[in-house]
Amino acid sequence: MSGNKIVAIIIVGLVHLLVGYALVTGLAYSATKKIIERVTTVDIDEPEPEKTEEPPPPPPDEAPPPPIVAPPPPININVAPPPVTVVDRPPPPAPVIPIARPAPPAPPAPPPAVSKARGVEPKGQSRWAARIQENYPARAVRSGTEGTVGVSVTVGPDGKVAACRVSSSSGSDVLDEAACDGMQRYARFDPALDDAGNPTSASWSTRIVYKLN
Repeated sequence: MSGNKIVAIIIVGLVHLLVGYALVTGLAYSATKKIIERVTTVDIDEPEPEKTEEPPPPPPDEAPPPPIVAPPPPININVAPPPVTVVDRPPPPAPVIPIARPAPPAPPAPPPAVSKARGVEPKGQSRWAARIQENYPARAVRSGTEGTVGVSVTVGPDGKVAACRVSSSSGSDVLDEAACDGMQRYARFDPALDDAGNPTSASWSTRIVYKLN
């Protein structure tokens, strides 16, 4: 026999073995399954639960008896009135106590008066000072005398110079006299005022320069 035939015979034999093994194992599995079903399938009759009777409900609580109320004590309406005492003389009246009234408040103090006082103020000083210097004494001009005179004047309520004195001499009697004379003739002022605003006398000082051109 050739080798190919031998291989074919072996293959055919193996196929038959496999088919036989499958048939055998299949029949054995079916038989085993049927046996297990017979063994495990058992009808078990469960007993029915017994019915227990519920106890009867407790009787309702009886309401407590109402409290005993004692009757109120009797009221004696017939009360004897108090005795009335008769007095021959009435009692003296109660003393009258005077009520002290507070003193009225003091009137407010009047506001302090505003003072209207002021000092002397020159009026048109540049104009009358120029007129004093224009009246240069002739003797001083001829002698070529120059100097500065300090004067202190008293200004009256009318604004004019009432008195004049030399507070600082120029060294020349001619210039000193001319300075006071010119102040009394030409100088004018707004007079000083007192606290009530009335014109009054006051002092004022200045210096007059005499210089030749």
